[in-house]
Amino acid sequence: MTRRSPGSEPPGGMAAGSPEEDRWTLVAVAGVLSFVAMLDMNIVNVALADIADSLGVSARTAQWAVLGYQISVVALLLPVGRWLDRVGPRSALLTATTGFAVCSALAAVAPWAGWLIAARLTQGAFGAVLFVLMPVLAIRSVRPERRGRAMSVPATLGPLGAVTGPAVGGLLIDHWGWRSVLLVKIPFCVLALVVAWRAMPRDGGPRPPDRRSVTDALLVASGVATLSLALTLASGSPPWLLLAAVAVAPLWWWLRGPGGRPVTGVLRTAGLLPAHAAVLTLAAGFAAMHYVLALHLQRDDGVSATTTGLIVLAFPLGMGLAGPLGGRLADRYAARPVAVIGAALTAAGLLLLIPVGDNGSAAQLAWRLALAGVGMGLTGGPTQALVMGAAPAERAATVGSTVQLARSLGFTLGPALATAAWGLGGGAAAGLTLAATAACLAVPLLAWDRTRSGSKADRTTDAAPAAHR
Repeated sequence: MTRRSPGSEPPGGMAAGSPEEDRWTLVAVAGVLSFVAMLDMNIVNVALADIADSLGVSARTAQWAVLGYQISVVALLLPVGRWLDRVGPRSALLTATTGFAVCSALAAVAPWAGWLIAARLTQGAFGAVLFVLMPVLAIRSVRPERRGRAMSVPATLGPLGAVTGPAVGGLLIDHWGWRSVLLVKIPFCVLALVVAWRAMPRDGGPRPPDRRSVTDALLVASGVATLSLALTLASGSPPWLLLAAVAVAPLWWWLRGPGGRPVTGVLRTAGLLPAHAAVLTLAAGFAAMHYVLALHLQRDDGVSATTTGLIVLAFPLGMGLAGPLGGRLADRYAARPVAVIGAALTAAGLLLLIPVGDNGSAAQLAWRLALAGVGMGLTGGPTQALVMGAAPAERAATVGSTVQLARSLGFTLGPALATAAWGLGGGAAAGLTLAATAACLAVPLLAWDRTRSGSKADRTTDAAPAAHR
């Protein structure tokens, strides 16, 4: 365990010790809010045409209802992580969940596009808090020997929210219109608020950031927002990748300053950089596969959107079934080997997709997607437990924010790279090859620290199952 100097942990901060008994209701809250926050990443995509028609704007303007939320989330992850290390978890959760729900309602009643985009940008700020806070809440709500199972809940439900968003959104739009897509999250937020209000102990309340924190936030937000915007727009036009060069200056300035040094320092000290790289490559591989396969089936093979959705559904089904198993195996044996096996299964499923991607039947595609989904389910919770278990207690939210940033950048980087590979003449096969290569890279990255005897990550994650046995 990391030794803290006296006074290094602020009262009421996120660096709470392990509980004497497991609080699975809070783990469930973490899972539900992770699902809701990730659902909002993609559910509005299917409503863009209706939004454009209803508000009388172009499709490009309507697209900012999605981009505003996504870029705001990604840009604020690191500043939010630093802030959460110094505030009470109960106040942060109640504030973020309330703000998220209110912004959903404001977006749903938007009379014009500017109102809608502003509400979505603000909602993304609250979403960033939820993204960072949920894994920390899950891991702090159970004893160390239950961490794998606890982390598998938000690690599985979060991505499931992302992949089911378009299907849920399409169903809602067909029956109740595009505004229902923005309202569907509110009941889940209200339920989470009621449970958190009753189950979480009171704390000192949220603390506003100081001037240096605001400066750091502006530097990080401007750099990450520019990078995210470049990667997102590059999916439709690869030259937009050149915009990423603009992000270098503010991010470099931040990394060299007092705000960035603690973040990079804790990642190097805890040996977490390989695991973060694995999270990024797995997310990029999944996003690239999903983008390429859906586009290829509908554009090249003439498959209907409904059939495409049913085929691609095999991935989240496999993931949902394997997620709880991954957590149990991590608690029973150790997080690292389970994460490595899961990544290997994901890579195998994506590799098997390459030769059948151009002319495979629905059944041939579905079982390969299911295999990849099982692997992703097995690796999600153990990887989160591996990273969060190795993080210093007083920097748990900071590390949680870096993991979420790696995953978010992977989700935006995957489609951009797949589009570039497709555009160079390789077609769907090139995009699927890129997706499989990214997943393959995650296997040695997750196994990296096992070659180092006595690494902190191994000691932390292996100690819990040993004590449990």
